[in-house]
Amino acid sequence: MWYSKFMVIAKQKEDLKPVMMDGVKPEIKDPYYLIKDENQLIFVVSPGRNGVEFNKTVGYFSNFPGMQTYQCLYGQGVFVLQRNDEVGEAKEFKVLSLNPGRQILVPAGWGICLVNSGNALLVVLRNSFLDEKHKDPKPIIEKKGFAYYIVEKKGEISFEENPNYKTHPQITTE
Repeated sequence: MWYSKFMVIAKQKEDLKPVMMDGVKPEIKDPYYLIKDENQLIFVVSPGRNGVEFNKTVGYFSNFPGMQTYQCLYGQGVFVLQRNDEVGEAKEFKVLSLNPGRQILVPAGWGICLVNSGNALLVVLRNSFLDEKHKDPKPIIEKKGFAYYIVEKKGEISFEENPNYKTHPQITTE
């Protein structure tokens, strides 16, 4: 008999508040869901915006001992990668477009965040289950997000500097 232990966790709008732009109020009731299995995790990110900021996950820095693979299964969005220096300032900031089939490899030491910039759900699979000891959201929460916020301006995706960082590295795209 086939059996799988899985759990669905609904993140509430209050969960996003610590990582949002100043002055922006969370508007999306259930911004995202996590579907956990023994060996993988599925992120389901709702479409929409909280003020001008596109809906996103809280994010975390990974210290998983190896590469992790993320694969977009449905929807479109932005995969944010950030690497900090030893004092917690942003050293590198990358954005990668997400569309079905796109795979992204993430090495240890990078922070990740999923941003839904589309009009439908964004569904992304991570190939491994991370114990709490392998992910750290604290640096992101302490700085109220990543070095840049992903926002909508005049119908386009744009970037707004997070004033809680002293340095804002050049944004690279892949």
